[in-house]
Amino acid sequence: MDSLVVACIVSFIATIVITPFVIRMAHRFGFVDKPNERKVHERMMPRIGGVAFIIGTGVGLLFVTELLHSDLKTTLFILGGAIPIIVIGLLDDRFALKAKHKLIVQLLSAVIVVSSGLSIDFISIPFGEKVDLGILSSIATVIWIIAIMNSINLIDGLDGLATGVSIIALATMLVIAGGNPAAYGLVFAFGVTLIGSTGGFLIYNFHPAKIFMGDTGSLFLGYMIAVLSTMGFFKSVTIVSLIVPLLILGVPILDTSFAIIRRKLNRQSVGSPDKGHLHHCLLNRGYGHRQAVLTIYGVSLLFAVCAVAMSMTSLWLSLLILFIVAMLIQLFAEFIGLIGEKRQPLLNTIRKWVNARVVVKGK
Repeated sequence: MDSLVVACIVSFIATIVITPFVIRMAHRFGFVDKPNERKVHERMMPRIGGVAFIIGTGVGLLFVTELLHSDLKTTLFILGGAIPIIVIGLLDDRFALKAKHKLIVQLLSAVIVVSSGLSIDFISIPFGEKVDLGILSSIATVIWIIAIMNSINLIDGLDGLATGVSIIALATMLVIAGGNPAAYGLVFAFGVTLIGSTGGFLIYNFHPAKIFMGDTGSLFLGYMIAVLSTMGFFKSVTIVSLIVPLLILGVPILDTSFAIIRRKLNRQSVGSPDKGHLHHCLLNRGYGHRQAVLTIYGVSLLFAVCAVAMSMTSLWLSLLILFIVAMLIQLFAEFIGLIGEKRQPLLNTIRKWVNARVVVKGK
């Protein structure tokens, strides 16, 4: 456990030291993000901050080699799968590649890590037996990894947003793992170093940001979070094993899911960009940059608390928590206009019910 603390601190310090050099490199070699009508920044910003915390993570891993060696094969496959993601992220941060090219490389990375034997083996059904996915297990795992990579990438729209949400998600995973590095060695090794390195990066990335993580950082973070969640939570046999990682990653999954629904309802392509994401909606509601980010941190923490609670409670209480969370999500989404300004089915139902009660009482 002492080595984990050291690794976290080393990753934190290493990233703080490295980031200023990465900022200078970004400006020198043209890795900058130019402002446009969809973006909230008004000046060119260096955008390969992911390089800083990737290096910071690597430095920290040198102090937990005993945990990495506990499953050396999986470690090598995880690192091997990360390489294509880092390369395509760097290329995209410099040349703005097409989405289909990035998707092909994401698929490659997911296939590499799944070839190590890492997979989602089953889906648990409430009050029933687990459903063994068989040959579909590898496909389900590849889809999960790609989905989380793109979800983290999509929420990277405000200073410090994706960084902070990722830290909360990683920390929640370690809490639920129960402080048991013996059982979850690789989860702890990668988890603590990522928390340390992204924490160091957040110092430069929080508003007003001096550097963005770019696709290099967001795709790498999404890849690592997806892989670690698969290693830590999809090997148990309860419904909680299926729902907990979804709650831990609630904010990026929520934002991505509502973006798909919104674009379908607006008859737009699912891949078409818009200004209807969670952070855009909060800014449109009059929230300042920091207020919007801190609000989303709060939502992410709520999901984290619910995930921890579900991992420690009975099935019935877990289902009750899930129902309450689902209602709150829908109300929140309708209130801030995440589906669309005029699409408020649940809020309208509540308003009608309240008005009816008022009329009845008035009589």
